[in-house]
Formats: sequence, structure tokens, C-alpha cells
Amino acid sequence: MKNNTCMIILIVLLSFQAKAQQILTKKEALKITLENNYGIKIAANNLAIAKNNTAIFNTNRLPTVSASSGANYRSDNQKITRQDNSVTEVDGAVTKSYNASLNLNYTIFDGLGRKYNYEVLKETYNLSEIQAKETIENTYLQLFTLYFQIARLSENNNNLKEALNISKQRLERAKYKNLYGQSTKLELLNAEVDVNNDSIALINSKQQYLNAKRSLNIVLGKQKGVDYEVETVVTFNQILNFDELLIKAKATNVLLKKTEKNLAISKFNIKINSASYLPRVGLTSSYGWNKSQNPATSFLAQSSSNGLNAGLNLTWNIFDGGSTKTRVANSKIAVENQQILLQQQHETLENTLKNTWSLYNNKLFVLRAQEKNVISSQNNFDRTKERYNLGQVTSIEFRQAQINFINSKTAYNNTKFDAKLIELELLQLSGELLNTEI
Repeated sequence: MKNNTCMIILIVLLSFQAKAQQILTKKEALKITLENNYGIKIAANNLAIAKNNTAIFNTNRLPTVSASSGANYRSDNQKITRQDNSVTEVDGAVTKSYNASLNLNYTIFDGLGRKYNYEVLKETYNLSEIQAKETIENTYLQLFTLYFQIARLSENNNNLKEALNISKQRLERAKYKNLYGQSTKLELLNAEVDVNNDSIALINSKQQYLNAKRSLNIVLGKQKGVDYEVETVVTFNQILNFDELLIKAKATNVLLKKTEKNLAISKFNIKINSASYLPRVGLTSSYGWNKSQNPATSFLAQSSSNGLNAGLNLTWNIFDGGSTKTRVANSKIAVENQQILLQQQHETLENTLKNTWSLYNNKLFVLRAQEKNVISSQNNFDRTKERYNLGQVTSIEFRQAQINFINSKTAYNNTKFDAKLIELELLQLSGELLNTEI
């Protein structure tokens, strides 16, 4: 019975530990973000609005149909005098009238403004698609910036825990040596200070770790608590050479694509404003019914009518005071501005890409060098530790070897994640961020 109880307790403890160490993978984090992130939801709604705007119901290509009806009642005192001087007086003469009609209006020709407005709506939808992609890319980058920050802090915490354990072992050794008169009180005090400093560094790092998790939850759009771990393994993609990267960037970069769509819209705006120079032709038609009941003073006791009415109308604004000319001129200037902006963005993109490419390769070089530093500092620390245990080096020398070892591991860890984030920036600039496995 006692063995069964111990087994149950062990199973429960293992289940709690498994739950506490739940891994939030990169794929799972991305899936949750795409489903729940607030910015992505808003971008999707804006895209749906743009799609609705491209429907035929928003293009002014369909006729408008309206119905109207009315009733009128009038009561007044009337007195009429005829040519033969006879007089008729009626008090409370009542006049009643009724009407109803069905009306149709259709613009046959509007100077092609309708056509170019529809083209603008289609380009606006395309622009909304690019803006949605931009939102997803920015969120993607924000997500993995925080994700890798958590991974970085997780590994740094392990380094700090290792440093703290080494300092605690040194403190225990210093206590025994001081107890048996093999060292001074100063060495013991130094060991205590180092343990305190390492403890504070670990506490501060753990706080940053928890804060980063809470920030990640905002990007995820879902409160997951902070009891999860993240993947700390980093793999680098095989990035193309710079020339191929630049070609991809100029073809798919979202900032360039946005400006290209705005340029297309500006060009259509010239044609829309120029449409005011041309005449407009419209069709109007209605079917109506009218009825009236008149008092005795009226020539007709009552009347009614119904029938169809149709007509064509042409409107040509020959001179509008120059407002159309001004709008067309301003539209041409807007096109020129978009062309200048596009040229500027091409040059800025190439410059940014060069800088990021250079920084990325520099980080990879530094990463390889720091990997060697970790091995060297590990060997140095191990040898220093052996000599310290034999009393051949001072505690200050041992502490310096310990600091060098931990710092080299932390520097390698930081450079590793910095290089990965710069890689993501390169992929975003080239428009390949969403098509690449992280």
C-alpha cells in the first residue's frame, strides 16, 4: 500500500512537471498569432471592406429605382365670380389629391468616370491586400523578436544559474578553509559578495524573462500564462547572394508594391478628373398615377391619370470656372510625387539591404569566433578550477576565469539570436519572410 501511494505521488509530480515545461514551438506560436492577433484581424476586416467596394453595386453601373406616393387634403372657404356676375360661395370646400409613381434613373455615359472609378476600386483592393501582407510581416517579425528574446533570456538564465552554482560551491569551500584557518576572512567575504551579485543578476534576468513572455502574449492575442518554455535551437537559412536578394527585394518588397499601387491609383485619378470635360447622358423614366377630388367651385369634380413617362437628358458643363482644370493639374502633380517617392524607396531599399547584408555576414563571422571563445574559456576555467582546488591560484583569479567563461557563453548566445533576427529582417526586405521556414 505504501509503494502504491508513492507511485501515485510520483506520477502526479511528473504530470505537473510536464505541464510546467510545456513547449511553445515556433510553428504553434505562429499559428496562434495568425488566428488571434488583433492587428491581423483588423487587416482582414479592412481587406473585406475593400473587396465589398469592388462589387458591381458600388460602381454606379446599375440604374436607381425609387417609389414615391402622397396624399393631400385641403379645406378652405371659396368665393368665385363668373363673367356673367354670378357668384358661388362654398364654406369648407374640400380638395383631395393622391399620387404614386415608380421612377428609374440611369446614367448612360458619364465621360468614362465610372470606368476609371472601378479601376481605382480594384487597385485599392490590391493595395489592401499588400497592406494586409505588410501587417502580417510586421507581426511575424514582432512575434519572433519576442520569441527569440525569451529563448535568449532562457539560455542566459541557465548561464547565470551555472555561475551562481559555481559561486555557491566556492563560498562553501571558503567557509571550510576559513574554519580551519587555511584562508583569510577577506576571501570568505569576497565569496559571499560574488554569490549575492550572481543571485541579483539571476533575479533581474528572470524578471526580464517573465516580462518578455507577457509581451509575447499580447502579440499572440491570447493569454497563455507564463508557464511555457520556447525552443532555443536556432537554424540559419541558406540566404542567396546579394544580387539575387536585391532582385527579389525590388520585385516583392511590400513598401515598393504599396507605392506602385498608389502610383496606379494616382494615374487613374487624372482620367477620373478629366471625365468632367465630357458630356453626361442620362435616361429617366417613371410610371405614375394621380387622382384628385375637387369642390363645387372647381370646373372638374374629379380627375385621375396614369401613364409612362421617359426621356433622355444631356448635360455638358462647358465651363466650370476652371475647377476641372485645377483638379487635373493637381492629379498630374500627385502622379509625379508618387514617381519620385518610388525612386527614393528603390534607392533606400538597396542601401538598407546592403547595410543589413553586411551586418548579417559580420554577425555570422563573430558568431563563429565566439564559438571558439566559448571552448577556450571553458578550458581555461576548468584548468583554473583544478589549480584553485589545489591552492595554486587565488580566489580573484578563479573568479575572473569564471566571469570570462560565463561572459563568453552569454556573448555567443546573444550573437546567435541577433544574427537570426537580422536574417529575418533580410527576408522581410526581400519579400520572402512569409515563404521561409524559421
